[in-house]
Amino acid sequence: MKLQGKVLVAQGGGPTAVINQSLAGVVLESRRFPQVTGIYGAVHGVRGIVNEDFLDLTQETAYNLDRVAATPSSALCSTRDKPDEKYCQEMFRVMRAHDIRYFFYIGGNDSADTVRIVNQEAGRSGYEFRAVHVPKTIDNDLTVNDHTPGYGSAARFVAQAFIGANLDNVALPGVYIAVVMGRNAGFLTAASAIARTYPDDGPHLIYLPERPFSTDTFLKDVRSVYDKYGRCVVAVSEGIQDASRKPIVTTLVDTVEKDAHGNIQMSGTGALGDLLAQQVKQHLNIKRIRSDTFGYLQRSFFGCVSDVDQHEAREVGEKAVQFALWHNLDGSVTIHRTGAYAVDYRLSPLEDVAGKTRHMPDAFINDAGNDVTDQFTSYARPLVGSEFQSPHRLRTPRVPKILKKDG
Repeated sequence: MKLQGKVLVAQGGGPTAVINQSLAGVVLESRRFPQVTGIYGAVHGVRGIVNEDFLDLTQETAYNLDRVAATPSSALCSTRDKPDEKYCQEMFRVMRAHDIRYFFYIGGNDSADTVRIVNQEAGRSGYEFRAVHVPKTIDNDLTVNDHTPGYGSAARFVAQAFIGANLDNVALPGVYIAVVMGRNAGFLTAASAIARTYPDDGPHLIYLPERPFSTDTFLKDVRSVYDKYGRCVVAVSEGIQDASRKPIVTTLVDTVEKDAHGNIQMSGTGALGDLLAQQVKQHLNIKRIRSDTFGYLQRSFFGCVSDVDQHEAREVGEKAVQFALWHNLDGSVTIHRTGAYAVDYRLSPLEDVAGKTRHMPDAFINDAGNDVTDQFTSYARPLVGSEFQSPHRLRTPRVPKILKKDG
């Protein structure tokens, strides 16, 4: 029996450039089903549910929804709250009052875990409704999925940022270090390599959480690249860890802050980049060195969006609704690659995605652990979208010297 009642949609975790495409997909697809009596959006995720803070999206125009869909960040605003049993009980009290029967939560693995907890509580409470997790994360670390909405656009930003950093480094040589988001998975940092065109293009070194990080090895790597090219561009994941799996950033701050999900706060400090730059200055005697921390820039950068990412983000929202309202199912929508490049959407058990982390496959990382392989770039290139331009250099020969001899 198909449930009749309202749809509730919410957004959780870090914003992305295409998360509102999924929101629009849920809302517009839900309008096609006669058993839906209304569509609500929870402001600030699950916190908005317990606070009974809803927008009536039933009354939003399709035109404006499409405009919002093309706008980065979370239109409903987000939250890092992790519901416990008491929290869920309060959520159900509110949902019952509003006759909400379908719940769609757009987010990453922590959000999938929230959907799992909510679903379990629904079963224990005897409240009939369907809950579906809609995938999103720039980290690209959801298990089961080939990739996740949000990653392609963030990867496009990172790749383009490193195009500029590398060109700058060619013009005025030195050592440049950029710290990229990636707590446990290095997919986003690895995207820095997508646009490399010439043999000496940076980033020359890429360090990911999947491989132990050694400062001594890092310095040797920088020295080797600098001696070869007279410059060095480095991409570093914020979550790089030492041999004991302790995040390097935790050794640099006096107090380690954690969110409600127990995740160490990594993006609010430039300490990692500063430390690595200082190490190069002290031990390699290289004068010109700079470091940047991309921080939040890569999540919702306006005007740097993958068209592939946009389309897929819209479709996972639509598919979530179809699984719940056509097929009366709960679960997590997952993306699977087919052919040279196409995707298929499936509904996977929440337990297969919730609270789990996908890491970069070994085949994507070189043996030295300081770069990515061609297999990774082949995997990631379609995700950053069409009309992705590569840089070019002057190819004309140098004019022979007359007054001064080389050497």
